[in-house]
Amino acid sequence: MPPAEALGGDEPEAGPGRWSGAPLLAVCAGYFMVILDVTVINVAVPVVGRELPASLTGIQWITDGYTLVFAGLLLTGGALGDRLGNRRIFCTGVTVFTVSSIACALAQNAPFLVVARLVEGAGAALIVPGSLALLQQAYPAPAERSRAFGLWGAMAGIAASAGPLLGGLLVSTVGWRWVFLINVPVGIVCLMLTLRHVAASPRQRDRAMDWPAQCAVVAAVALLTAALNEAGRRGWSDPAVLAAAGLTVPAVVAFAVRERLARSPALPPSLLRSRSLSGGAVIGMLFNFGFYGMVFTASLDFQHQRGFSALGTGVALLPAVAMTMFASVLSGRLTRRTGDRPLVVTGMLLAALGLAGWGAAGPEPAYPLLIAPMMAAGFGTSFALTGATSTVMGAAPAGYAGTASALFNTTRQIGSATGVALGGTLLATAVDYDAGTRTSMAVGALAYLTAAVLAWFCVPPKHTPA
Repeated sequence: MPPAEALGGDEPEAGPGRWSGAPLLAVCAGYFMVILDVTVINVAVPVVGRELPASLTGIQWITDGYTLVFAGLLLTGGALGDRLGNRRIFCTGVTVFTVSSIACALAQNAPFLVVARLVEGAGAALIVPGSLALLQQAYPAPAERSRAFGLWGAMAGIAASAGPLLGGLLVSTVGWRWVFLINVPVGIVCLMLTLRHVAASPRQRDRAMDWPAQCAVVAAVALLTAALNEAGRRGWSDPAVLAAAGLTVPAVVAFAVRERLARSPALPPSLLRSRSLSGGAVIGMLFNFGFYGMVFTASLDFQHQRGFSALGTGVALLPAVAMTMFASVLSGRLTRRTGDRPLVVTGMLLAALGLAGWGAAGPEPAYPLLIAPMMAAGFGTSFALTGATSTVMGAAPAGYAGTASALFNTTRQIGSATGVALGGTLLATAVDYDAGTRTSMAVGALAYLTAAVLAWFCVPPKHTPA
């Protein structure tokens, strides 16, 4: 292959004639960094608060600032990728993320760290939509694309669940700054692999950016995410939560009005009218709700109810993590024979069975009894994610891969935030901690069951051309 052109060249190159794992490795490296930084910081934040020092509000913004900017800018990142070239925007995001990670590691006070985390979140929002679009570009054959999407999805489960374990190891050995410095070599390798092995993406030069709509959707997603994040800590009746939730409504209305009037809407009506695309996005929201709600409540149960350390909690969650990679590989192979619908339905039913098993295990069940439910939830979520991702991306019209990816990942982020917020509320309001955990698992099981029913009607039984 000839040397890679300058960052973000805008004419596509001919890809290699045989399947290569290099584009997959490049894209997954970037995605792994993004999702890892959502959870790895949780273990480090108390230490950061003592060393810098930081107020409680500052500590919250170190964690939530990244999530809010990430979720809020996803659709903007997707639109920029479609217009300017997905590889260009992906590489820009990796660069911003890597440089801001260095800034986080070098922070000498809390305000500087918060600002660096906000910038890091912006870089993440540029990486994620382009990651799926680049995989679709690199692997056009349905079977290869499903395999790539499966491994991409497995990265999310592995990174999110391994975050506390890795964070605990780094903080207890080399210090909290390495929670951010670990991103630097990964980011450099990701950038090099992308420029060398991922073809440059076509650009939609004639598509204008609808900035009023983009601003409205950023405000709506950021406000909703903020309300959900704070609801888990403050309760649903807190004035700040109610204000953020209330302001979400006019932001959504402003976005909807602007979309009806815009010549080049940020989310074309054809996207939302697609049963496969919009249904797949809702399925993504539901299984993220179930999985991340499970991880959150299980983490608190292990630490506060059972007395596990942060490192011990990470180890205790490994059964869920270990199944994600196996499930993604298996589903990528099976989808060539079965299509996506059976895999998504089966995965959601299995995950629902796992969480229902936890909820039915009785008061304060011994840890060995929870291994099988965690394995079922991890396996089922990852098993279904491959088909859901293929469904959404396969339904995207030409030139809208980045936007479709952004929509899918935005709904997933909202699902994660909702699962965590509701889990926190149930733990805080239950008669006892164990009852709150079991109720949270039952709600997660219901979300998985709803996703299974929705998948039966929205996920095509066989592959359709992208």
